[in-house]
Amino acid sequence: MIEQNKKLTFPVNESNKSRFIGKLRYWWSLAFAGVLLLFGALPAMIVLQIVNRRMALYPLCVWGAKTWIRGSGVEVKVSGGENLEVDKSYIFIANHRSYIDTTALFAYAGKRIGLIAKKELLRVPVLGQGMSFINFVTIDRSNPERALQTMEKVREIVEGGYSFGVFAEGTRAMPGELLPFKKGAFHLALQTGAAIIPVAIKNTDYLMGKKTAVARSGTMEIVLLPPIETRGKTAEKDLRDLLVKTRTAIAEELYK
Repeated sequence: MIEQNKKLTFPVNESNKSRFIGKLRYWWSLAFAGVLLLFGALPAMIVLQIVNRRMALYPLCVWGAKTWIRGSGVEVKVSGGENLEVDKSYIFIANHRSYIDTTALFAYAGKRIGLIAKKELLRVPVLGQGMSFINFVTIDRSNPERALQTMEKVREIVEGGYSFGVFAEGTRAMPGELLPFKKGAFHLALQTGAAIIPVAIKNTDYLMGKKTAVARSGTMEIVLLPPIETRGKTAEKDLRDLLVKTRTAIAEELYK
């Protein structure tokens, strides 16, 4: 099934906690995110735009991301940092089951990181504008010329010392699922020449799963798995092999 790149299912933790409390926590989490954006990010963005120091927003965003996660009752356990070399950029390819995943990967990857994000996020007030300050980009596959320009921009950012994070499923999976991986993340890795770090994100479907409208306190895990090299490889010969190796590494970690 992994080699066939089809949907996989995993056991889901059951909760005996009150769903009413979970719903209150969920709406608190969203409201808290709004407060951080409105009273933290927005004033900083205005000032940094005026003084032309947009990237100075990055450390504030890392602080805000960690503050939101803690304020939502979630602790983050990161393992595998020994797989990262200090002066090397990577393409982090992760599974995706929750709103928390994006924020946590950004804040805890252990590298200065940009993210490939959905176009819809750019329309969110304050958040969408802030994303453009800190190397979040979207790729419009329906427009080949624009997609090529974006890929070139990402390559320049990676060559400048940044890593990039991609959620290869393309959308959030339902609790307990690993969806088929799309090829775009692997084209990105091949075109930049950066090694792939498979990332298994665990327990966020329990903490704030898709379509549950419930948030719970607890611990999420981010497991940074050994790198998969891409230099000297081509899309024609090696893309599927890279996809299978990356997805297998993540799936095996999720099964533990």
